[in-house]
Amino acid sequence: MGRLFGTDGVRGIINRELTPQQALRLGQAIGTFFGEGAKILIGRDVRAGGYMIESAVTAGLLSTGVKVYRAGLAPTPAIQYTIKTQDFDGGVIITASHNPPEYNGIKVIASDGIEIPREKEREIEDIYFEQRFRHVPWKLLLEEAKPYPYVNDIYVRGVIEKVDKDLIRSRGFKIVIDPANSVGALTSPRIARELGVKVITVNGHLDPSFPGRLPEPTTETLAETARIVVSLSADLGIGHDGDADRAIVIDDKGRVQWGDRTAAILAKYLAEKHPELPRKVYTAVSSSTVIEDVLKPLGIEVVWLKVGSVDISRTMQRNKDALCGFEENGGFMYPPHQLVRDGGMTLALLLELLARERRKLSEIYDELPKYYTIKTKIPMRREQALKVVERVKEYFKDYRQITIDGVKVITDEFWLLVRPSGTEPLLRIMLEAKSEDRAKELLETVKRIASEVVG
Repeated sequence: MGRLFGTDGVRGIINRELTPQQALRLGQAIGTFFGEGAKILIGRDVRAGGYMIESAVTAGLLSTGVKVYRAGLAPTPAIQYTIKTQDFDGGVIITASHNPPEYNGIKVIASDGIEIPREKEREIEDIYFEQRFRHVPWKLLLEEAKPYPYVNDIYVRGVIEKVDKDLIRSRGFKIVIDPANSVGALTSPRIARELGVKVITVNGHLDPSFPGRLPEPTTETLAETARIVVSLSADLGIGHDGDADRAIVIDDKGRVQWGDRTAAILAKYLAEKHPELPRKVYTAVSSSTVIEDVLKPLGIEVVWLKVGSVDISRTMQRNKDALCGFEENGGFMYPPHQLVRDGGMTLALLLELLARERRKLSEIYDELPKYYTIKTKIPMRREQALKVVERVKEYFKDYRQITIDGVKVITDEFWLLVRPSGTEPLLRIMLEAKSEDRAKELLETVKRIASEVVG
């Protein structure tokens, strides 16, 4: 039996690896899975082929007797929040998140607003490959897909309700938002403005070619935005990915701060502000051990999980004991709002933190332990990447290791993670060390091992 779903949905190069024919069949499988009469919300980001794939999936859904409601262009967390709060049975989002512009994808959402569990993905795959599609009689095909243009309004209100509006308004903040020419432009500037913040939007017009920068927010892709933050003396900058479920922060000094560092200060803030909330955070092995340095002295337990926001969300839902969840890529999950990555909610929480602290954001980040960070990737097939992982395990066998997703090696002086990508044919390498020389030495060690495997 084949596989469709990766780390986060079905993804591929549009019209080559992800075609309308596949999307139609997947829509049929999804509709069969949810059942006749189910209310399904479908929406998308700005990516090329999005309307085409959405239309094909919609046709497949309708053929199974599902009731389809079209959200149009909206961030992933906006669609998820609407599914959860407006009594939908599930949803489909057409997005490839942070992937390069030529990619698109399909993710399936349960009625609670979270991506369906892994075992449910397997059920949909079985239906897809066995072609066990429900075909309803013509009398059940009289209704067309209905527009549902309220998603972004519902979402913006939901975010604003979760923070201290008056406190934020009193501070007169000025910020820069870079939504990467995609759907974050429809909500994040609105959230900030309704909180009394002056907003300068960069790369704010919608364009599926992503002319301003690539969809993945990184130190490199946000370099120009960081310069704008400094030149305008802004309090902070925010860079979203293609579907705005991530938020990478740029501080007032123009430094791009990775998501795990932002999560450390947000988790500390939430624990102090809400002593009634649980004292446990869930994160992926790709996050820095800086979070243990910061949170363990506060009595906050760190639970390490495999990479993938779905697994973090579902674990938090099962255990019902999370202060928050997060990934190093800028995905932050705030349980009182929703148990999924949410770039707009991250922005609002950060503004509230900054308003309450009455200090520069750079000063707050400077209190965190300092490491030299390297994040890179090497193109290779998945089976090759798995061999590299095994070689790295053996090379660092005398150190503490976490092996739930690739291998993470942890010492007092450094940590490194080597794992195959779940969305692309890549080996991902992440590491931090207390000195630049040590970090470069570790990178060269992993590269040498990879070179030996690939030949």
